[in-house]
Amino acid sequence: MAWRHCWYKDVLPFTALIAVECSIVGLNILIKAASYKGLSNYVFSLYSSAIASLGLLPLLFIFRSTSQLPASKFPFCARVFFLALLLTVAQLSGYKAVEYSSPTLASAMNNLLPAFTFTLAVIFRMERLAIKSCSTQAKIAGTLVSISGALVVVLYKGPVILSMMSSTSPSILLHHQLLGSPSPNWVMGGLLFAVMELLYSTAFIILAQVMKVYPAEIVVIFLCNLIGAIICIPICLVAEPDMKAWKLGSDMSLVAVLYSGFFYSCFVLGIRSWAVRLKGPVYIAMFRPLSIAIAAFMSFIFLGDPLHLGSVIGAIIITIGFYAVLWGKAKEEETTKEEPTGLDSLASDSHSKM
Repeated sequence: MAWRHCWYKDVLPFTALIAVECSIVGLNILIKAASYKGLSNYVFSLYSSAIASLGLLPLLFIFRSTSQLPASKFPFCARVFFLALLLTVAQLSGYKAVEYSSPTLASAMNNLLPAFTFTLAVIFRMERLAIKSCSTQAKIAGTLVSISGALVVVLYKGPVILSMMSSTSPSILLHHQLLGSPSPNWVMGGLLFAVMELLYSTAFIILAQVMKVYPAEIVVIFLCNLIGAIICIPICLVAEPDMKAWKLGSDMSLVAVLYSGFFYSCFVLGIRSWAVRLKGPVYIAMFRPLSIAIAAFMSFIFLGDPLHLGSVIGAIIITIGFYAVLWGKAKEEETTKEEPTGLDSLASDSHSKM
């Protein structure tokens, strides 16, 4: 029974969240390709949420939740609506930020997510902050080390250590076209990315609160996607009044929308909701810096991009910081288990008095 508990509580969330980061990297490539074909970001967000809602609808009847809704339904519904609003605005802010800046800046700003989430979790008392304890010191140090490693990947390329294709390869040229070039409004892009990460961090905190009172991932994800689609409708009508922009061709745009709707909005949000319930918001936020190293290695394997020394060094630093946070979380859980409950303390006190 012990190994089953370890598998469910530790190994499975770790493996699933690694798969989530890999899928996000793949989605980013598809989004770049779709935007290069002229797909509107607003329309993309609307179709993605709508397809996810339709895909999750039959699952609501197949996997009926045994969890009861909270007695006070209005605060719960308000939290779900606010969660969907945060996720939608964060997604749209990220799309707009890419237009103003570049994917390089996006990779750097993504590293703010663990710091923002850890700070908010401490404020809302979801994380214990005892500066003198080794578990807290490990979590803080690991977070800073992971962010530093991600910055190394972004800011330092270094010499090429592995190369599969020449720089004039059609695959490489297409890849650089999809990545695009930085636009002049770099400051506005950076501000929008910072807003996006802050919104995602707040959404993780609210998601943890929602899953605590109603641990039904499928229902919560369905409601978030449905509300997100409803929110996107008036935004699309204002931003894209020409109905030609709403049409999807049979090219990369359709593939990106289907992938985002069925796989990302269902799989990624489902795994994150489940992991938040098991491990907390800080745990899932710590996987975000890994996406930069994953993107570097996936670009080398699938796109033939040269693998630079900076990517390898940064990946090693990220791994060290990541495992420091995992060690701190495990140490904290051990301490929590070893602490006596109120009844045990009362019993021991009464026994000592006798």
